[in-house]
Amino acid sequence: MERIIFYILAAVTVIGTLCAITARQAVRAIVYLVTSFFALALIFYLLGAPFVAALEVIIYAGAIMVLFLFVIMMVELASPEKLPKPTLSDWWPALVLVLVVVASLTVLVAGTTPPVPGAGSHTVRQFSKVLFTRYGVAIELVSMQLLFALVGALYLGRRR
Repeated sequence: MERIIFYILAAVTVIGTLCAITARQAVRAIVYLVTSFFALALIFYLLGAPFVAALEVIIYAGAIMVLFLFVIMMVELASPEKLPKPTLSDWWPALVLVLVVVASLTVLVAGTTPPVPGAGSHTVRQFSKVLFTRYGVAIELVSMQLLFALVGALYLGRRR
């Protein structure tokens, strides 16, 4: 039963993310992305990581999506009907990424990759200790980049 729920949630996550990428209106894209984040949080809960699931909902679906929505409202994007239709040359980066993902899935399904040694033997405590001791500076840099992006969006919104 858990396996069926896992696959349903995985499909919701993938479809929600694809809808977020292809949505023409920014607010709808955010709603699709929040749906994807909630499904991902449930997947984490099914995998036995309720703390990570709670963080997914609080941080990503809550704080960051509210921040994105705030920035979108501040910048006042143009109506999607007024935007030009994308041409084939606009889609080539996305097509390359789709080919990479399909190739990766093909390799994973074929089972030609050797299993990772020691996979699944780490606890959340060990993972978080390594994450915040070895990669603490990188995490702080990413948080600063998000802050700079917010300040830049506010500046662009105020200039108009």
